[in-house]
Amino acid sequence: MSESSGQGMCNSGLPRFLIGSEVGEIRELDDTDMRNISGCYGEDEEEDQSERQIVVGICSMMKKSKSKPMTEIMERLCKFEYITVVIFPEEVILNEPVEKWPLCDCLISFHSKGFPLDKAVSYAKLRNPLLINDLNMQYFIQDRREVYRILQEEGIDLPRYAVLNRDPDRPEGKECNLVESEDHVEVNGEVFHKPFVEKPVSAEDHNVYIYYPTSAGGGSQRLFRKIGSRSSVYSPESTVRKTGSYIYEEFMPTDGTDVKVYTVGPDYAHAEARKSPALDGKVERDSEGKEIRYPVMLTAMEKLVARKVCLAFKQTVCGFDLLRANGHSFVCDVNGFSFVKNSMKYYDDCAKVLGNMVMRELAPQFHIPWSIPMEAEDIPIVPTTSGTMMELRCVIAVIRHGDRTPKQKMKMEVRNALFFELFEKYGGYKTGKLKLKKPKQLQEVLDIARQLLAELVLHNDCEIEEKKSKLEQLKTVLEMYGHFSGINRKVQLTYLPNGQPKASSEEEDALKEGPSLLLVLKWGGELTPAGRVQAEELGRAFRCMYPGGQGDYAGFPGCGLLRLHSTYRHDLKIYASDEGRVQMTAAAFAKGLLALEGELTPILVQMVKSANMNGLLDSDSDSLTDCQQRVKARLHEIMQKNKDFSEEDYNKLAPTGSPSLVNSMRVIVNPVRTCDHVHTLIKSLTCQICKRLEDPKSADLQLYHSETLELMLQRWSKLERDFRMKNGRYDISKIPDIYDCVKYDTQHNSSLNLEDTLELFRLSRALADIIIPQEYGITKAEKLDIASAYCLPLVKKIQLDLQRTHEDEAVNKLHPLYSRGVMSPGRHVRTRLYFTSESHVHSLLSIFRYGGLLDEQKDEQWKQAMDYLSAVTELNYMTQIVIMLYEDNNKDPSSEERFHVELHFSPGVKGCKDEDNAPMGFGFRPASSENHEKQTNPGSLEDLSQDEPDRATLTEPINIQRKSPLIRNRKAGSMEALSESNTSSRGLAYRIFPSTSRQSPEIKPSGLGAQCAGLFSASFPNLRDLTRAPRKKPSSLRNLSSQAGFEGCSLVPSIYPLETLHNSLSLKQVDEFLTALCKNGSEAQFKRLKSLSAMFESHSQPSIDVDSQETPVSVPVQLKQPAAQPLWNTSGPSSTVSSAGPSSPSVAEPSSNFGFNNE
Repeated sequence: MSESSGQGMCNSGLPRFLIGSEVGEIRELDDTDMRNISGCYGEDEEEDQSERQIVVGICSMMKKSKSKPMTEIMERLCKFEYITVVIFPEEVILNEPVEKWPLCDCLISFHSKGFPLDKAVSYAKLRNPLLINDLNMQYFIQDRREVYRILQEEGIDLPRYAVLNRDPDRPEGKECNLVESEDHVEVNGEVFHKPFVEKPVSAEDHNVYIYYPTSAGGGSQRLFRKIGSRSSVYSPESTVRKTGSYIYEEFMPTDGTDVKVYTVGPDYAHAEARKSPALDGKVERDSEGKEIRYPVMLTAMEKLVARKVCLAFKQTVCGFDLLRANGHSFVCDVNGFSFVKNSMKYYDDCAKVLGNMVMRELAPQFHIPWSIPMEAEDIPIVPTTSGTMMELRCVIAVIRHGDRTPKQKMKMEVRNALFFELFEKYGGYKTGKLKLKKPKQLQEVLDIARQLLAELVLHNDCEIEEKKSKLEQLKTVLEMYGHFSGINRKVQLTYLPNGQPKASSEEEDALKEGPSLLLVLKWGGELTPAGRVQAEELGRAFRCMYPGGQGDYAGFPGCGLLRLHSTYRHDLKIYASDEGRVQMTAAAFAKGLLALEGELTPILVQMVKSANMNGLLDSDSDSLTDCQQRVKARLHEIMQKNKDFSEEDYNKLAPTGSPSLVNSMRVIVNPVRTCDHVHTLIKSLTCQICKRLEDPKSADLQLYHSETLELMLQRWSKLERDFRMKNGRYDISKIPDIYDCVKYDTQHNSSLNLEDTLELFRLSRALADIIIPQEYGITKAEKLDIASAYCLPLVKKIQLDLQRTHEDEAVNKLHPLYSRGVMSPGRHVRTRLYFTSESHVHSLLSIFRYGGLLDEQKDEQWKQAMDYLSAVTELNYMTQIVIMLYEDNNKDPSSEERFHVELHFSPGVKGCKDEDNAPMGFGFRPASSENHEKQTNPGSLEDLSQDEPDRATLTEPINIQRKSPLIRNRKAGSMEALSESNTSSRGLAYRIFPSTSRQSPEIKPSGLGAQCAGLFSASFPNLRDLTRAPRKKPSSLRNLSSQAGFEGCSLVPSIYPLETLHNSLSLKQVDEFLTALCKNGSEAQFKRLKSLSAMFESHSQPSIDVDSQETPVSVPVQLKQPAAQPLWNTSGPSSTVSSAGPSSPSVAEPSSNFGFNNE
């Protein structure tokens, strides 16, 4: 569209201006046009009006009126036979009085920077045209306070908010009261915990800040109007702004996505999703430099909201922002006049709706013959999938956190009234458990410890039953660092109605009667830089499990997943337990999976859901079940025998005959003698550290992750004291902690060259390989009982995830009608990632191993899988259990063959000396004789790199990398020397197919992709071979680490590839298995709860929030519609809303006894 060459006035006295002709091009008005238009308002009203055109005036700043969307829509509007479009020149709008503005019958006018809204209002009063967007309401849209007030009056959901007025024009004192604390603000009496949002009251000010809690890393994300490729930046600043007026509101966790809705009248709404600017601040742009957005479908409820917003603000063409969080949709901003960019379908729709609206209102008064077209505005299209191959529908992964600093723990039984008062104050009697992490709570515990110690000093014979040494340790740990942070210290209190039970028949302390509290103090256990790298790299490699995994997307492998996710065909939810290390692992994984940039804090707050509801991923390992208490007592007893293991001991300790257990028992021979040796080695270690401390050269020595020699000595001295009790016996519950510490120091602090650390590592590992897995049950029945207690809620959630895969849901879903350049808009993959700790991973694996999923005698593949799992010694950091669900669209929907389930597993990070004895599985997704025809060829799962915008062109053979795909560019802060897998054929006893069946490295890699092959084991041809490379022997570990053992420079071990446990299960089979488990687990848990509830009857009213208080689940959980459905389908004109589809179910049947929605 070209500028008008002449800016002066023409003969008729009207200014010259631009007009759209009926054939769509833009031209200047000639004298005939002027006569036709001015005649309507001039003297000749008697003139025949049959040729009369309806003039639509565009009154806005030139940048807006000449924009591509406006041009496209106006060209289409001009194709209406009786409509002519006139654009008001900017010079006229700014410099001429309204009396000299062009005349029009219908006005499209809207405010933007520099626009004289007052003049536009005067013009509308003078000429009284039909207003497409009300002008007076546009004053309100410029003030966020007014926008929120109108939304609230209309009953539209919006985030909880409060207004802080420091506005001199609004002197109300009651609205200017702000109290700021470390992790929350109080605005006029309303408390907002971090994360919260701070918005300037002026809608023209885009400097919106999001403040993060200290538990997630603190700081703030500063949003601004897009500059180049950035829309926000992370800042370490945590204090709110002290000048200006702001709205404070609750932060809504939207999984990193914003939805923008565009209305054209109350019955039409188009929605687009984009990456949230608060996630990493990087704006994704297309080849034309436009921000990448994709059309998504609105639910029926959201369409109703769009109608309400359009009518409430009297803006026919109106844009507003939706936040989809926790199963609801909230409006957080109304922008007024706004068009969709780059959607031809929207341009057609918009022009049609506007043209029909103008004709309906004005045609009668101008006697223009016109009737409303009867065609449907929105033709429902049901997208179908093409091809005969099975389609990936769902990926569920349960993943252990990454490498961490050693966890440290102290237990003490407390009976003092002060502790009981604290327990009651924070509602401990409701569940019998209490977790204290907040600074204020930890301060109260410290105050009690100080008070009791002071009383002990004054009155040595006073009735304080708590041990002085334990109280001193409690005080010392809580005083560490000089300040509290919930992420690295916490106190747990558990009610014991009859006091602490004995750990064995020869407990050193006499049992005291009456109720007590078990106080457990935990510190340490933070995710290390190595742990972050592990998680991020695994996330990056994880993309390759998705269709089109071999493609390259913006320089990254795993194009398929990125393409699916960016086009809103990927429904991703990430859950993590409330442990800091677990949450940070989840955030780092998400960063790698979705190719995000920058700090983890914004990713954590937006992408990771804290799943501590109903014990989904959290477990109080200190509140053991009766079964676990008995198991620990038996373990304690067997490991206290000062004699070589007998055949009877082997049967008692390893009734399942697990090779990993048997091998460890052979290493140990005599448990007490081995413990003696371990204790001697620990003493030797503490002596060596003491000598180093005396050496002046070591004064400023910094160990890995900012640890000092003093802190390292504290760690080992505590273990030395605690491991050997006063009666000379060993506390075997300390063995996991000893192994934890020596594993950490062997990997990260080997530059100290301390003697005998490898021997200590070997022995403590052998002990830990017995103690850790057997704490979760010795016999199969015990393992199942304990596993159910830990992860029944998670099992139920996995069952729901599998069942809901093929149903419509309220998620950000690509709209097939409006998408461009996407070959299969109907494809939709669901991913659920659960990050948790060792206990849940052990328990879930026990359920699959011992729950009766398949019969080993009848299924050869399952037998091989069980042999492989029995040989795995440790479920290390980043252990993964992965369930993948495929759909065969050629099979009948009710057929058992329609849905196909695969189960995969990786034992996580490689240990220090694992290369020599690591068991091998039988590859990732091996071809099996029973399943050969069903086998999904990943290359055929619609290679998503073929989507038009990202088409990958392969002009030459792929150069196969010999290095592990997990080795990326070396970043400051993490030396990513990730080792490759070994080429040896050892362990073939655990492989179904011999290695000769693999392709040679010269052959083009299969669809899963060479670049990410390190995620997988070998059986998909050559996937393991591709990552083979000669590696140095473990003996070189010390030399390499001696130059690189400090903060950010430690070795980062590689991760074992995924191995397939089974790849031909039906969904029905898995569903029936999980249903039976849930039923049995619920009944057992119900019995436990009855006895538990009796404990608290003498205390405050019991309201035990438990997993299965009511009817146990005995059938697959069905879904129901929300109880109250609004009457949006009342009689009226047929809807032209662009996104069809029913609203999604969001509530599970009560029989499931969980508060899960469809996430």
